[in-house]
Amino acid sequence: MNTSSKKSAMTKKKDSLRPFSSILLDGPERAAARSMLYPVGFQEEDFSKPLIGVASTWSNVTPCNMHIDKLALEAERGANGNGGKAIIFNTITVSDGISMGSEGMKYSLVSREVIADSIETVVGCAGMDGFVAIGGCDKNMPGSLIAIARMNRAAVFVYGGTILPGCLTSNPERKLDIVSVFEAIGAQANKKISDAGFRAVEQCAIPGPGSCGGIYTANTMASAIEALGMSLPNSSAQNAVSEAKRDDCRRAGACVVEMLKSGLRPLDILTKKAFENAITVVIALGGSTNAVLHLLAIAHAAKVKLSLDDFTRIGKRVPVLADLKPSGKHLMSELVAIGGIRPLMKMLLDEGLLHGDCLTVTGETMAQTLASVKLYPAGQTIIQPFDRPIKKDSHLVILRGNLAPEGAVAKLTGKEGLQFTGRARVFNSEESALEKILDGSIVKGDVIVIRYEGPRGGPGMREMLSPTSAIMGKGLGKDVALITDGRFSGGSHGFVVGHITPEAYAGGPLALVKNGDTITIDAVKRELTLEISAKEFSARRKSWKAPKPRYTRGVLAKYAAHVTSASEGAVTDKDLKL
Repeated sequence: MNTSSKKSAMTKKKDSLRPFSSILLDGPERAAARSMLYPVGFQEEDFSKPLIGVASTWSNVTPCNMHIDKLALEAERGANGNGGKAIIFNTITVSDGISMGSEGMKYSLVSREVIADSIETVVGCAGMDGFVAIGGCDKNMPGSLIAIARMNRAAVFVYGGTILPGCLTSNPERKLDIVSVFEAIGAQANKKISDAGFRAVEQCAIPGPGSCGGIYTANTMASAIEALGMSLPNSSAQNAVSEAKRDDCRRAGACVVEMLKSGLRPLDILTKKAFENAITVVIALGGSTNAVLHLLAIAHAAKVKLSLDDFTRIGKRVPVLADLKPSGKHLMSELVAIGGIRPLMKMLLDEGLLHGDCLTVTGETMAQTLASVKLYPAGQTIIQPFDRPIKKDSHLVILRGNLAPEGAVAKLTGKEGLQFTGRARVFNSEESALEKILDGSIVKGDVIVIRYEGPRGGPGMREMLSPTSAIMGKGLGKDVALITDGRFSGGSHGFVVGHITPEAYAGGPLALVKNGDTITIDAVKRELTLEISAKEFSARRKSWKAPKPRYTRGVLAKYAAHVTSASEGAVTDKDLKL
């Protein structure tokens, strides 16, 4: 090979590692772009390296994200140490735990889209060849994955890690978390806890950095993303404050550079079978209903056809095995201590419930990454064996019927029963429902109906953790049901049904329910039924008038104008009129 050919080959190889930054930074005409980067720490030799973004969700808004600035530095070191040049940038986070039950909670699901859009914007504008995305609070994770799928550039997701449990000095054996506080509100309203005990729970529940400690939405989505193959092995089951998490970040930065070298891209990983793996792991863990919403949205970004029917199909053969909060006894930090989710995934693979041939960001298949995984220690009680499951099939039950013709999502472990018939108590907002729960107006046999809280009607599809926790705190968990076109926190449990579509604001049947109507929830038949005649249904529909939008300007108005239904993932870029 002559010198000219050698130079050409080297240039080609270099450019293959820099498919986007070379366009932005190479050649005399791009001198101004290079000049802007010298002040932020670039040296001349850095311009020949792959440009690796580190999307950090650091913020002091919430303990879930308060440590991510330090994790971003570790990802930067990992990328730089493997021949890349890293640039850290930030995106937003909001706190569900803080905004729950308030008007501010309407921005929570909206933040998923803002996060996805902002990462896409920076990565695209800055010509980044690949990136690491680090998320803590629960919308960070699907928001990052939506951006990763849209951009299809070398990328790895890193979970910020789970929080350690809080405890009381008076009862150090009792493990506290954020749901302990919400349930204490109901207990105080029912005079089951003293004022001093209430304050102690409030002050001790959150001991430091990390995401909410049960198999709530953050830990659920972290696990789902690892099952998708988009994070490094065991990334989803690490404590926020740990050397394991710092190492995870360093390895993620290095991994992005390796993906550039191999040509592996996210859409090679995000296949239909990968999403089936994610659903399987979510079910086995007893994860959050929000996983349905978020996996549908990520699949849309990845151009993978995923529907509610896939959750039903997979749910018929996958059992719930994890005894984790909110419906179980244990916290994620306890699962971390016995090996995390990898042994569970190995169990599922060996049982024929996981696709072993799916690729991961490591370049290995899922089966290859699980080959050397050791099973859980003998005597542990967190993960049950297949012959003694928590529930023999999925706790995530997709319901249809005359109240939810396009689907609804119930979270039923079986502990609350599988069927409920009661009288409707109708509320047009979460706040009005919570008031009546706390003052004792809600009694045994009621079906609480909270409507106009859907993606468009809210707007923003608020989580109903405050009312569901108040119900549990009042001791009504088995005696009262709650249905809504809003959604639930991963911390919600009880006889609850959300994501009812079409939502009330769009003229869905939920808008037609009246106080005293009989409603039946049947998880066996997978039906949600309003017990009125077809004639009465028709009469009510004719008299219904659409409410005025609650917002007409700003981000909530824009969201309401573009968002799809919950059954389609509540995405904002589907069927756009261009």
